[in-house]
Amino acid sequence: MRRALINIRPIRLFGFCIAIALFELLTYMASDMIMPAMLTVTRELDASPEHVPYAFNLYLAGGILLQWLIGPLSDQFGRRRVLLVGCALFALACVAAFNVQTIFAFNALRLIQGMGLGFVIAVSYPALQEVFCEADAVKIMALLGNVALLSPLLGPLLGSLLLEWISWRELFLLLGVIGVLTWVALFAFMPETVGTLRHDGQRLAAIPFEWRGIFRRYVALLTNLRFMTASVALGVMSLPLIAWIGLAPLLLIQNQGFSSFEYGLWQIPVFAAVIVGNLILNRLIANTELPQLIRYALWPFCGGLITLLVIGFYGAATPVLISVLALYAVGLGMSNAALYRLALFSSDDSKGLVSAMIGMISIAVMGGGGSLIAAAGAGDSHESFALMAGIAGLMCLLPLRLFLRRSHLPLAA
Repeated sequence: MRRALINIRPIRLFGFCIAIALFELLTYMASDMIMPAMLTVTRELDASPEHVPYAFNLYLAGGILLQWLIGPLSDQFGRRRVLLVGCALFALACVAAFNVQTIFAFNALRLIQGMGLGFVIAVSYPALQEVFCEADAVKIMALLGNVALLSPLLGPLLGSLLLEWISWRELFLLLGVIGVLTWVALFAFMPETVGTLRHDGQRLAAIPFEWRGIFRRYVALLTNLRFMTASVALGVMSLPLIAWIGLAPLLLIQNQGFSSFEYGLWQIPVFAAVIVGNLILNRLIANTELPQLIRYALWPFCGGLITLLVIGFYGAATPVLISVLALYAVGLGMSNAALYRLALFSSDDSKGLVSAMIGMISIAVMGGGGSLIAAAGAGDSHESFALMAGIAGLMCLLPLRLFLRRSHLPLAA
């Protein structure tokens, strides 16, 4: 790996990457480890099972609630200080869930916990991009994606195992304690990139927080066609995976009668496939331009989604549905980090603000789209899910085509 763009000791650089990975993993674990217990949560809190996908989508909504503010604040006050505040907020919300008494309070805390995801996207991702050069930044983003994917891959399985010994309330308490330890790691290792002189002689200057200026800059991003098409495509491409995470407890536990442990096992092929896609990206990144990588990724991506449409009409057992989702997931893993990097640098504005807008748009698409898919009855059967997820995922081709055309690369093979 090339040296960092800022003057930082290797041990601290390594600790920084580990701390960021731990915080990102934790924000996803808070969502995925509780999924096997969600039917128990709704029963204990006297609520309908319909709250299962909605609680997950509220978590995603929390991720976009403050991003518009978090990004510009980190541009002025620095990435390190703002991320420490976000980690503390996340840990406190997890601890508070230990004593929740109503489904409405539970959902409110899920919203606050989801804000931790917003801090990861709007603060830690730009910090990584500012510390490392392009090739290394994309590699690290992909590797961090693999770490984060350990959550939906192992989270439901680990959650179901832990729930044999502790309650879901104690599980949240455990997540809160780990959140405190993560805060300590970030405090010890995270460097400040804003205002720091880099090896190339450039200094990332702090940008004063000013309401009118921020509004104008957000409007400029909304009118930037390359930025908008990339950001929307990021969200739509992930919709089938997001729908699967939110609806899998209904599809597998409620409809198929699987145990929580079996439910966790069926998550492994899907998320292992995303990791395989990320590893393929890491092998190709050194000699392949980012738009070309996305072009390659569209083969497994579209192959999986088109097959989903077929089984939506003709029906399929659980192993077939999982296999098709895994094929789609390989393409998603190959393309996600590359498309994020291209979106981030499609504007010359500060990376905190740009990253915040990417997060707001992509998570709004995922959360809103996931809610619509759930409301339309995708959790009723495998066939309903396959049909709706396939259609939703293929809708990314329009914004992606527009983006790649403006990147001077045709979509067609």
